[in-house]
Amino acid sequence: MSEKKSRSMVRLLVLATGLLIAASPAMAAHEAADKIVLSAPGPRNISYLPIDLIPAIGADKEEGVSLKILHTGGGGVALNNLVTKNADFAVAGVPAAMSLKSNGGDVVVIASVDDAPLFVLMVRAGLKDKVKRIADLKGKVIGVNTGTKTSKTTSQQLAELLLKSGGVRPNSVRIVPAGQSWVEQSSLMISGQADAVVGDEPFASRLLADKRVFFLAHLAQPETVKGIVGANFLHAALETRSDVIANQPAKVEKMVRMVKKSLAWIASHTPEQVADVLGVKEPEERAALLLSLNKYPKTFSRDGKFSAAQLKETDIFFHSSLEKGDAGLSLSIEQMLDDRWAGRGK
Repeated sequence: MSEKKSRSMVRLLVLATGLLIAASPAMAAHEAADKIVLSAPGPRNISYLPIDLIPAIGADKEEGVSLKILHTGGGGVALNNLVTKNADFAVAGVPAAMSLKSNGGDVVVIASVDDAPLFVLMVRAGLKDKVKRIADLKGKVIGVNTGTKTSKTTSQQLAELLLKSGGVRPNSVRIVPAGQSWVEQSSLMISGQADAVVGDEPFASRLLADKRVFFLAHLAQPETVKGIVGANFLHAALETRSDVIANQPAKVEKMVRMVKKSLAWIASHTPEQVADVLGVKEPEERAALLLSLNKYPKTFSRDGKFSAAQLKETDIFFHSSLEKGDAGLSLSIEQMLDDRWAGRGK
C-alpha cells in the first residue's frame, strides 16, 4: 500500500472514530430512554403469557421501545426486582403485591392482565392412596411460588387458605419454593422433593397427562375450592412504583398500551396461533399449552380494565389469608390502584 493511501485511511479512521465518540452520548441517551425492564414469573406460565407475547408480536417495537423481560420463580421475586429498581415494572399476583404494600413496599397496580386465577393444588401420583383430601396433607412438603421476606406470594396465601379449609395448620407442613416455570415445578414433582405443589398451568396439565400428579384442588373448578372466599381474585396485574409514575408517565402509558395490545392480540387469535408466535414446538409442551388455552378461554383480560367485582374479591381473598391484628387488614386494593391508563370495566 502506498504512503498516500495509508495516510488517507488513517484520516478516515480518525474521522469515523470522532463521529462515533460524538454520537455515543446521544446514542446512549436514546437507548436509555427507549429501554423498559419488566420482571414477571415464567417463562411460558399461562397466567403471564401476555407478557411473553409483547416482543413476540412486536408490540414493543410499535411503541418505539425495547422490552427486557426478567423471568423469575415467583411474583414475590418479580415485585422485589421492582422495588429494588432492577425493573421499571412487574407483573405479579395482586395479593402478593398487597402483601408487599402492607410491609411498606412502594407498589402501584396499573392494569389487569388476568381475568381468572388458574392455580392448581397437585399431588404426586405416588400418594394417590394416601392423600384423598386436604386434611391428608398434614406433615407433607408443599411447594409454592417463590416469595421474599417482604412479600408472601399469592400461591403461598392460597396454600395456607386451602390447608386451613381442611383443618390443617400451615405450620404442620413444610413449605418449599417451587418456582413458576416448567423446569422448577416438574423437577419438584418428578424427583419427589415435594409431596404437593400449588402450581400453575400449563405445567400442571402436562404433569397430569404424564400421570405424574393428580389434582386435589383447582381454582377453575369451584367445587374443589368451596372453602376459599374471594377465589375469583385478580391474579396477574401490571405494577410499577410511584416514582416511575411521577417522573416517567410516558413510559407508564407505553407499557400499559403494550399490555393492552397483547391482550387484544390473544383475544383475536387462536390458541394454535399463540403457540406458533411463541415458538412452542416441543410436542408435550405444545399439547399442554393448547389444552390449557382451549380449556380456560376466559383466563386473560381482554382490555386491561379493572373490574369492581374482581377488586372486591381480591380484598376478601387477601384479608382472609391474614391473622388477627395484621397490618394488612386495613389495606384495600383501591389504596394502591391507579387506573388512569387502563380504566374501569364492569
